[in-house]
Amino acid sequence: MWKILKHLKNNLVYTIPIFMISGFLTGLVVEVSFLKNAILPLTFLMVYPMMVNLNIKKLISKGDNKQVLTALLINFFFIPAVAYALGRIFFNDDPMMILGMLLIGLIPTSGMTISWTGFSGGNINAAVKIQASGLILGAILTPVYIQILLGAKVEIPMMTLFVQILSIVFLPLLLGVLTRVLIIRKVGEETYRSDVKQKFPLISTLGLFLMIFSAMALKAKAIYNNPGDIVYLLIPIAIFYTVNLIFSTIIGRTFFDVKNQSPIVFGTAIRNLSIALAIAMNVFGKEGSNMALLISLAYIIQVEFAALYVKKSNSRKVQVIHQL
Repeated sequence: MWKILKHLKNNLVYTIPIFMISGFLTGLVVEVSFLKNAILPLTFLMVYPMMVNLNIKKLISKGDNKQVLTALLINFFFIPAVAYALGRIFFNDDPMMILGMLLIGLIPTSGMTISWTGFSGGNINAAVKIQASGLILGAILTPVYIQILLGAKVEIPMMTLFVQILSIVFLPLLLGVLTRVLIIRKVGEETYRSDVKQKFPLISTLGLFLMIFSAMALKAKAIYNNPGDIVYLLIPIAIFYTVNLIFSTIIGRTFFDVKNQSPIVFGTAIRNLSIALAIAMNVFGKEGSNMALLISLAYIIQVEFAALYVKKSNSRKVQVIHQL
């Protein structure tokens, strides 16, 4: 099973569209309303495993302050502004879809932030700090941003939103820290790092696939009746990632050396779509179905852009080495 999950995780460019299409086809031929009851368990399956490997201690270790501060400024000023502006441009008459764009832009960094940084030969420690700080601050600031920017247009169930963020982010975070401590106490640090640690991202990926499958299945008939919606939704998402990738790349190349550019890029351009999807489906229910579709499509664009950056980054490093 682990080999299968690892293969699926290593080929997200293909596997995410496959699960989306599978969910879509299933939703057309099968009654899938029962999947609504699976959203909360799938959320836990998706989020909790990623928290086990989140090293909070890295936040207080010395070094990488400039990288972390730069990433936080981009994550909580520039990127939410881009997401909100695109939401107003493309979905001005649909506040819930503006909220969907905002959710994509508000919660930075996923576990793949560290992986993509590693693939490109970047500063892993900086990536870990950016991921941990961005995730915690994103969870705290998301309700505030939503209330300020959309509170007058959308009925925001603030108490429900706070409770869901506690259950989607901070409860799994607490359980993840405890799980990490208990595992290390039982098997030792070396075994945890060499064997156990690699399994949790695979479990999280399984939850992600099942969540995307469910979101597409529940939305299948509406998509079938309005196929042009998919193309229209992809446009603002593609613009969002293009703008953010270009901006973070410029900042990275202007202020940091080659090794520290990739954690800036992947710590900002990569978003935590898993938590955004969980909030959309758990907090806003039926009204969140369109948001869930938007966020699901963002996975495809995000993976493609990250893979492209790694390829370009590695080829650029080869050129630099040859010049030296």
